[in-house]
Amino acid sequence: MQYGICPLSVVPVRLNPEDTSELISQLLYGDYYKVIDTRKFWSKIRIAYDGCEGWISNLQLRFITEEEYTAIAAKKDHVYANDLVSFVATPENALIPVLLGATISNAALLQHTFEGSATVKSSNKNNLIEVALLYLNAPYVWGGTTPFGIDSSGFTQMVYKINGHNLLRTAGQQATQGEALSFIEESEAGDLAFFDTNEGIINHVGIIMQNNYIIHVSGTVRIDRIDHTGIFNTDTKTYTHKLRVIKKIF
Repeated sequence: MQYGICPLSVVPVRLNPEDTSELISQLLYGDYYKVIDTRKFWSKIRIAYDGCEGWISNLQLRFITEEEYTAIAAKKDHVYANDLVSFVATPENALIPVLLGATISNAALLQHTFEGSATVKSSNKNNLIEVALLYLNAPYVWGGTTPFGIDSSGFTQMVYKINGHNLLRTAGQQATQGEALSFIEESEAGDLAFFDTNEGIINHVGIIMQNNYIIHVSGTVRIDRIDHTGIFNTDTKTYTHKLRVIKKIF
């Protein structure tokens, strides 16, 4: 088994080992992973944070030792960048931009020096909303995890990650976590709302806000109304997503 870490701002993780394959997620700076298959130009990885598996280019692969991987995994509280864009400096004083949610507690392993503000685990759910608002107006990108392109479950995962709480990668996977609430009136700001298709497949998730609002990704990261039926788009005056369940994660 081999191990790696992301030394770049962002690295695409693809469904298949080719540049034209579907984007299923993205590594951010400091994310670490196991290498579970290696080919001439591509390696299949399993991301430590959420278990997501996909392919990255070998040109963007940075190996670490098993001991280094184990030491990272043993850390109780990772530290994450909480600016939209900040920087790490290399030993040669070159600057590498790092994005909101980058794991900068791993910068020392890469012999980098972080320049910016950071956050550690928080039990205050109001912090979830504060972080979520940093992504406001970010464009929708399938498989995205950054302020420059993000999908609905990537958005909720990153907001929770920055606050020190783990979510899985897809909306369907995230819906298996936490405690289900019986009524929307029982929810509080920071809880997750899940939505399904007519076939009952959960395909969307957002973060509950106060006063029956929700922040979620639909074209962009935006704020809409929510009630027991679902999300009411305040621009089109129509319901766009059908509510399935609300989950309390912490």
